[in-house]
Amino acid sequence: MNNPYLLLTPGPLSTSKTVRESMLKDWCTWDKDYNAIVQDIRMRLTALAAPGSEEYTAVLMQGSGTFSVESVISSVIPKENGKLLVACNGAYGERIAEMAVILGIPAIIYRSDEQTVLDIESIQELLETHKDLTHLAVVHCETTTGMLNPIEDICRLAKEHGLITIVDAMSSFGGIPIDVSALKIDYLISSANKCIQGVPGFGFIIAKKEELAKCRGNARSLSLDLYDQFETMEKHEGKWRFTSPTHVVRAFFQALIELENEGGVHARYERYRENQRRLVQGMHEIGFRVLLNIENQSPIITAFLYPEVESFTFSGFYEKLKQKGFVIYPGKISKLDTFRIGNIGEVYPEDIDQLLAAIKNTSFKEAVEL
Repeated sequence: MNNPYLLLTPGPLSTSKTVRESMLKDWCTWDKDYNAIVQDIRMRLTALAAPGSEEYTAVLMQGSGTFSVESVISSVIPKENGKLLVACNGAYGERIAEMAVILGIPAIIYRSDEQTVLDIESIQELLETHKDLTHLAVVHCETTTGMLNPIEDICRLAKEHGLITIVDAMSSFGGIPIDVSALKIDYLISSANKCIQGVPGFGFIIAKKEELAKCRGNARSLSLDLYDQFETMEKHEGKWRFTSPTHVVRAFFQALIELENEGGVHARYERYRENQRRLVQGMHEIGFRVLLNIENQSPIITAFLYPEVESFTFSGFYEKLKQKGFVIYPGKISKLDTFRIGNIGEVYPEDIDQLLAAIKNTSFKEAVEL
């Protein structure tokens, strides 16, 4: 890897050598060769998200994934009579709710426990109670815990009540098969540095063209205006409104090629599932317990409870594993002490085996003696 450690995180993540090497050339944002790459990326993303459909387009947006989420929330909900339902069971759903508050968007927040999958009946009750709702936002893979929420049922229900659907698929798109057309998703949001296995610097929105066309003039931000970004890319064949992260874009193009060479999303999904299966089995044998029930667990990231050993500290455990070539993730839920291990990126089952061997050789006593 030419790196001192393997990133076992939900992104940024470990990338291939060829993805990193693709950033060694400089590009001009006005140049037709560069803009052709942007257009190719948009076409490939749309094909991944909605195979065989002409109803969708892809819009790229500078910044972290959160910028793209806020671009959608601030651009697609009408300033008059728009009202958002946010279904959340973790930190990233809460972030969408916070955006709505800051942007002054009327919103109903449905909150479920962080360890509990979103409840369809509760969402249905809210939809029937609040007839003025226009949009619904939900996180697919809530990386707070690794929870996989039932977006198929949630989006179907939202459509039965006439709502526009927004899915934050930040850490799942490209690693879990998702057909936005079949799932009735109007806006899907993800990022370059997740399951496509690129590097940080931009996010992207898969948008239903019919709905996106209604968003002109809705934006509550200049730089995050989703419709204007789309219109500029369309009119100028891949040109961004403001300076684009050229090296990151080129790396993402390489990552898309490597996804295709691996066998596409289904093949990557199987690799991630095997990584996660091997990880959970090995951690269980060592003595660690997972946070979630297996039926709610995504193959993206897994939360583990702290062991019932008084001397254990995450900081000590983290540093010892880092010294052995592995970087893991702290926990994020509010009620329990957890840490997380990601399964995505340029990570293979043999890497998981090596991690497990390192954990076996890192005693809890050793982990606090820094």
